[in-house]
Amino acid sequence: MSPVIADGRKVQYKEKNTLFDYADSLDVRVPTSCGRTGECHECIVEIKNGMNSLNPITKHEEFLRGNYRLACRTRLEDPHAIVEFATLRRQPRILSESINRKVPLDTRVIKENDNVVLDGKIIDRYRGGIYGIAGDIGTTTVVLNLVDLESGEIIQTSSFENPQRFGGGDVMNRISYDGGAFHGELKQVMLSSINFEIGAMTRNPNWKSLHRRCIYDVVLVGNTTMRDLLYGIDVQPVGQKPYKSLIQTEFENKERDSTAIECSAADIGLRVHPKANVYSGPLVGSHVGTDVAADMLAIGMDKAKSPRMLVDIGTNTEVVIGDNSGMVTASCPAGPAFEGGEVTYGMPGYDGAVEAVTIHEGKVSISTIGDVEVEGICGSGLVDLLSELRRTETMDELGKYSNDSNQFAFAADREMYLYRSDISALAQAKSANYSGQFIAMRHFGKSIEDLEALYLAGGFANYINADNAKAIGFIADFPTEKISKVGNASLEGATIMLKSVSSRRSIEKLVRKVEHIELETTPDFFDIFVEGCLFKPMPQEIF
Repeated sequence: MSPVIADGRKVQYKEKNTLFDYADSLDVRVPTSCGRTGECHECIVEIKNGMNSLNPITKHEEFLRGNYRLACRTRLEDPHAIVEFATLRRQPRILSESINRKVPLDTRVIKENDNVVLDGKIIDRYRGGIYGIAGDIGTTTVVLNLVDLESGEIIQTSSFENPQRFGGGDVMNRISYDGGAFHGELKQVMLSSINFEIGAMTRNPNWKSLHRRCIYDVVLVGNTTMRDLLYGIDVQPVGQKPYKSLIQTEFENKERDSTAIECSAADIGLRVHPKANVYSGPLVGSHVGTDVAADMLAIGMDKAKSPRMLVDIGTNTEVVIGDNSGMVTASCPAGPAFEGGEVTYGMPGYDGAVEAVTIHEGKVSISTIGDVEVEGICGSGLVDLLSELRRTETMDELGKYSNDSNQFAFAADREMYLYRSDISALAQAKSANYSGQFIAMRHFGKSIEDLEALYLAGGFANYINADNAKAIGFIADFPTEKISKVGNASLEGATIMLKSVSSRRSIEKLVRKVEHIELETTPDFFDIFVEGCLFKPMPQEIF
């Protein structure tokens, strides 16, 4: 029997093992979020040697070209062949920049004489600095700010992929996972990753080192599921009607004053000062979590006198419309089609992903993240491609190609196509965003001309071409000058909460003015959803 070599390390052949199994035996980390079913397209490995000794390419691997396979779908057929493979240690393009709202410094932790004081109580002697952590715990990515609480300066920003993806790529799958035999694993892996990242941030060679025990206050926001998983709260109610956190139910039953959670670092297992406070921010309602509350704070909805619209785009898109006198919100389960799933050559925003597309006189021009060879197409590229297909009348508004073809080559030299089945998946994902925005505007009673601005939040939204997104009905058809991309507004909002106790109180009050809309209970939801599947702009008059 010949050895199998993974990332330069050898392991003996074992019958029926997949390459993923061999990687496991060597503690080589391979990304996955689908439970090794081949659906997520994430466990790509490069075959360095022995390609012809493997099982035939499977259906799930048809999007790959060259010497690449999915580790979970690949087995050795010749036990005497030497097979060598390497994992692709790719990182998605993670957005850390955002809108910057200035707030007066009003921290919960202060220096008094030679002491560090939290809520009037001495918790430590002053060690040369008082620091805090603000974090956005996203379903896909996690971004942290290390903040000097004496000056308000952001010292460092760090980001990493959410390590919970083994429990599923979306919140419903993670809820299901946490309700099974491995309850608590998702919380533990997240805490371990945050602790590791904090350690790395405090040892940054580009800035003076500080002890992690000098971190005395922490604000971590996320959608309802991510927030409750982190704090060890049972998330099963979030996955069942009426889709509410246990914390929200307690608040509605007047058993607590706020849907915000706070505890000590020692209680949750965060490796900062053990008496540091860890605060979550308040929920908006149902699946709309503390990350959207942070968005609202970042764009100044607590001070807004005229109505504005916020759309935080992701696997689960959230919409908020209103001002400081009242708001409506909706959660739109868009799914992963624009984030690398359900599309044949779809992929997340890694190097090699097509991120922009133009079509001129039948010629397709593309650009890739990292300016490297094409490996697939990510969400911003898909928005561009769909818009260009419509503009050039290559595809009609139903998503049908004008020449009755089943496919369109967006990277002909790599034999990569957008198939009709892909368009169908994208139409449904797009319509979820369309329906949420349309119904929220109609429910609020304002049309586009009555709204001050459209704020697009989140990494995906930051990279899309807004005009192309409007053209296919992905976002509401606002005048371009009214559209603002605010980047990682959730991280900015969390940082505002960290620097300002009064902002925490303000957002806790503001979320009580938000009315949550259940899209599926809207009487004409199906009609709106069908209309939203068409690749055309959303009507500006919705009444």
